[in-house]
Amino acid sequence: MILNETYMMVNGLSIPKLGLGTWFIEDDRAAQAVRDAIGIGYRNIDTAQAYGNEHGVGEGVRSSGVPRDELFVSSKLAAEIKDYDGAVAAIDGSLTTMGLDYLDLMLIHSPQPWDDWRGGTYAEGNRQAWRALEEAQQAGKLRSIGVSNFEQSDLENIVSVSTVSPQVNQVLFHIGNTPDDLLSYCTGEGILIEAYSPIAHGEILTNADVIEMAERYSVTVPQLCIRYALQMGTVPLPKTANPDHMRENAQVDFTISDEDISTLWRLRINDYGKSGKFPVFSGK
Repeated sequence: MILNETYMMVNGLSIPKLGLGTWFIEDDRAAQAVRDAIGIGYRNIDTAQAYGNEHGVGEGVRSSGVPRDELFVSSKLAAEIKDYDGAVAAIDGSLTTMGLDYLDLMLIHSPQPWDDWRGGTYAEGNRQAWRALEEAQQAGKLRSIGVSNFEQSDLENIVSVSTVSPQVNQVLFHIGNTPDDLLSYCTGEGILIEAYSPIAHGEILTNADVIEMAERYSVTVPQLCIRYALQMGTVPLPKTANPDHMRENAQVDFTISDEDISTLWRLRINDYGKSGKFPVFSGK
């Protein structure tokens, strides 16, 4: 079962291959969603300071009945924090808000603040934030550290001055958006890719070609999308608060053929509908 499978990160620690994303799950619903997911068998839970639900996620982890060391809990440093002192305070803030002694993974959420998405480089600010993450890892507050939405140049900026390279890069990755060059670079550097919005923020659910292929495999479109992300060597993080969807998303014990993988790889989705208002779906 996929919920029992893990990847090994470059730092020697393991990470469950399938996780639960919590974007858009309100704080007062997050604890129950996390408890439901853990009860189903999920062991990888992802949140972020920007999601506004760290308190609920932390409560769900603490009240799940599963030992803390059997869970992999991630959060993200707010994209606007581009200085050392601010990053140090924010890391401690996440631990306090979540009521946890450590996080298994913490990421810089974006190389730019959201209001300047794909604008300036913020090279020095990212280095300062990274130094804070490195020190928190050395102190045992964070077991693994990484980045999110970083392109190759952003990663090179960190790697060039770091004592510890990013273990993870969490990026938009789904059928219709497979960033091949970035995937190749990260693989060569030992950086694991986490795939957020593996179902294209829902926009792929009505794609006729994907629907037809899912029917041939007797699976749902979300299951096909999650399996694709897994076969591409990434950690998919489908987001849902619905226990039925959580169970369904984990039922991916099938294999997409090489021919069909190639077909899905060639698909391109550029229109995210109303979600295009969010920076990550804006097309920049």
